Amino acid sequence: MQQQMQQLRSSAARPAASSRRAVVVRAQAAAAPAVADAPLMVRAARGEATERAPCWMMRQAGRYQAAYRELARKHPSFRERSETTELIVDISLQPFRSFKPDGVILFSDILTPLPGIGVPFEIDDNKGPLLDNPIRSKEQLKQLHKLDLSQLQFVGESLKLLRQEVGDQAAVLGFVGSPWTLATYIIEGASSSLYKTIKSMAYSEPALLDALLSHLADAMADYIRFQIDSGAQCVQIFDSWGGQLPPSQWDKWSGPYLRRVIESVKSTHPSTPLTLYANGSGGLLERLGATGADVVGLDWTVDMADARRRLGSKSVQGNVDPTVLFCGEAAIEAAVRDVLSKAGGKGHILNLGHGVLVGTPEEAVAHMFALSKSIKAAELVTA
Repeated sequence: MQQQMQQLRSSAARPAASSRRAVVVRAQAAAAPAVADAPLMVRAARGEATERAPCWMMRQAGRYQAAYRELARKHPSFRERSETTELIVDISLQPFRSFKPDGVILFSDILTPLPGIGVPFEIDDNKGPLLDNPIRSKEQLKQLHKLDLSQLQFVGESLKLLRQEVGDQAAVLGFVGSPWTLATYIIEGASSSLYKTIKSMAYSEPALLDALLSHLADAMADYIRFQIDSGAQCVQIFDSWGGQLPPSQWDKWSGPYLRRVIESVKSTHPSTPLTLYANGSGGLLERLGATGADVVGLDWTVDMADARRRLGSKSVQGNVDPTVLFCGEAAIEAAVRDVLSKAGGKGHILNLGHGVLVGTPEEAVAHMFALSKSIKAAELVTA
C-alpha cells in the first residue's frame, strides 16, 4: 500500500490538466464495468435477479471492532482517522478482511465535504459535530462557495486504493449526506433532537433556507460525481434526519433537493446506482422511491413485505433490526430469513435497518455475513 500511496502522490505532482483527464478516464473505465462483470451488489442495485442477496452493513467499520479501537487509541482524532488516506483505507478494509462483505464503504463522515464549501467544523468525541458559526442569515450565506474538490483529494485517493485492494471481490461504496440533513448541522450548529432552529427558518426565512439547500444540492451532486470518478461503484445518500419532517414539509424541504442531486448525477453518470436511506421513513417510502434513486434503504421499523408492496419494482436495502445482533445465532437467523423471504430474490441488498451498534459482538456480525452467503435466492419463498 505504501508503494501505491507514493504512486498517487507522484501522479498528483504532474501537470494538473493532463493529470485530471487521465485520472477521470481511468476511473470512469473502472467505475463502469460491463454489466456481466459488475459486482453482485451493483447487479442487485440495478434490479437484476441475483443468485443470493448481497450483504453489507452500515457502520460496518467502527467501534464494535477490536481492530478499530486499537487504531483509534493510536490516532484519537476522528478527523485524522477520516481525513488521512492511509487510515481511511485501513479502516475501510478492516471489516472486509474479517467478514468479506459484498460492499466496502468508504470510512468517512457526511460532514467531511463541508470545509470544501466554506463551512468549517470540528468533532468532539462526547458532543459530536460542532460548528462555531452556524449559518442563520443572508450575510453568513455569502461565505459559501462552489465545492473545492482540491480539499477532498484524500477521499479520491482512498477510493482509488480501495478499488485496487478489493478488486472484483466486492463493490466499493461512497456516500454523502442529503441537503436537508447537512443543513440541520449547518443551521443548528450541532446535533439536535428537536431541530427547532431550522424548522423555524422554514417558516420565517424560507428564501434563505432554499438558498442554502440549493447550494448543498449542487455541491453534493459534484461530490458524488467525484466519488464515482475516483472509483465508487455505488453511492448512498443519507437523508438521516428527513424522517424528522412531517410528510408535507419533507415534500417542500427535502424531496425537491434530493431530486435535484439525483437528476444532476444521473445526467452524467446514469449507470451508477444511487441508494437513498432515511431513518424513520416508514411514512415516506413512496416519496423516497419517487426521487429517482435506484435503491430505497429501509430502517428496521418497516415490514419488508409492506415495503415491497409500496415500492413496486424498486430495489430495496435492509432491514434487519441491529439489536438482533445481540440476541444469539438463532435470533439472527430468524430475522435474516424473515427479511430475505419477504424481499424475494431480485433487487434486494441485505443490510441492517441502521448502523452496527457500539458493543455489537463481532462474532454476531460474522454470523450474519456467513448466513447471507449461505442462503440462496432459490431457497426463498416470497411472502
